[in-house]
Amino acid sequence: MAQKPSIPKGTRDFSPTEVTKRNYIFSTIKQVFELYGFQPIETPSFENSSTLMGKYGEEGDRLIFKILNSGDYLNKVDDTLLASKDSLKITSKISEKALRYDLTVPFARYVVQHQNEIEFPFKRYQMQPVWRADRPQKGRFREFFQCDADVVGSKGLWQEVEFVQLYDAVFSKLKLTGTTIKLNNRKILAGIAEIIGAKDKLIDFTVALDKLDKIGADGVTKEMLSKGISEEAIEKVQPLFNFNGSNQEKLVQLQELLAASEEGTQGVKDLMFVVDTIESLGLQSAKLDLDVTLARGLNYYTGAIYEVSAPEGVHMGSIGGGGRYDDLTGIFGLKDVSGVGISFGLDRIYLVLEELNLFDEVELPKPKVLFINFGETEATYCMKALVELRKNNIKSELYPDSAKMKKQLNYANKREIPYVIIVGLDEIKNNNYTLKNMQTGDQHLCNLEELLKITV
Repeated sequence: MAQKPSIPKGTRDFSPTEVTKRNYIFSTIKQVFELYGFQPIETPSFENSSTLMGKYGEEGDRLIFKILNSGDYLNKVDDTLLASKDSLKITSKISEKALRYDLTVPFARYVVQHQNEIEFPFKRYQMQPVWRADRPQKGRFREFFQCDADVVGSKGLWQEVEFVQLYDAVFSKLKLTGTTIKLNNRKILAGIAEIIGAKDKLIDFTVALDKLDKIGADGVTKEMLSKGISEEAIEKVQPLFNFNGSNQEKLVQLQELLAASEEGTQGVKDLMFVVDTIESLGLQSAKLDLDVTLARGLNYYTGAIYEVSAPEGVHMGSIGGGGRYDDLTGIFGLKDVSGVGISFGLDRIYLVLEELNLFDEVELPKPKVLFINFGETEATYCMKALVELRKNNIKSELYPDSAKMKKQLNYANKREIPYVIIVGLDEIKNNNYTLKNMQTGDQHLCNLEELLKITV
């Protein structure tokens, strides 16, 4: 007996219903992206390893899927290296390409490669799959879609304001009310690290702090200690674990805490501009929350950081995130091109909408008209009408087999096709069609012109 086929862990098949629901999310996000002036691009599913490696920190690098070189990929590896079993060194010899980990680094590569064709500031959106060798769990997959919007070539804070509004606009259109847009600034985190005497441990500090909601204060403390951050420094940062109050009250506390740090003070000013502007303009359904523990463990962020959490009561990780990167293109040779961007986690958004029953209005694509197939003569006659219906953008199809009438009508009912057209020899002789309304059961004769009017 043949073994039942399967798919890799962390990947999924999607049914017609699921694809339709996902397309609804894609379409909604795309509409808002274009409403805000973003243009679409696409990049390859895999990049040169040199493009991706070293851009996401040590943890991110471990999660990148490497692609084996074509042909005899072990040919370039000498026996001594093979015997050493040093996987990192061997990998560099047998793999020169990797599946993309996110859309931001490939976008930075795109900007550098196409800089002479781009009009700056360049606003792009991109909706494509990415891959991470992560441990699969609810809302965390090894293959998933990101929907990104980025602006490069501008240091203005107005775009940071607009990204908050863009998040709010998309989730409002999806009727996903009650989301929280968390906001922070890496300059503030750098300032805190400076104040507590851990400036040289900034990356370790931010990576650990970013896990606060997952492993708790004790877990963060343990990880910081393991990275060489002193107990005295951790004690100074303890108040951040329970940083309460309104956004304005938090800003005042931060101003006082970071008064001795120039970089930290600048971060507070940047945040204050965004918070004050959003509070004066208002949001449709989302809430803006200043979260000083938000770190977004990616090394390339240098300014604003965003993360969106699902409505209260829905157990799901972040459904969106992003931030500012002042010199990401510099790693590819194009200096001083600031960028800021956000991403929507389509797969998690899908799960949240499903849990909250917000897909009520999403319908499977289906024909409006089904032609019953009684045989070659009748089918040929029907096909001529099908051509005209489709020219008029009326979704229609011919049942592919000359099957029993009951089977064809059952097919129409199961797919909820509203009209069925029955053509026999009498209809062909008189150049007519019998139109049956599947909801009421009524049927009547009509010519092609009447058929086009009725089914529009």
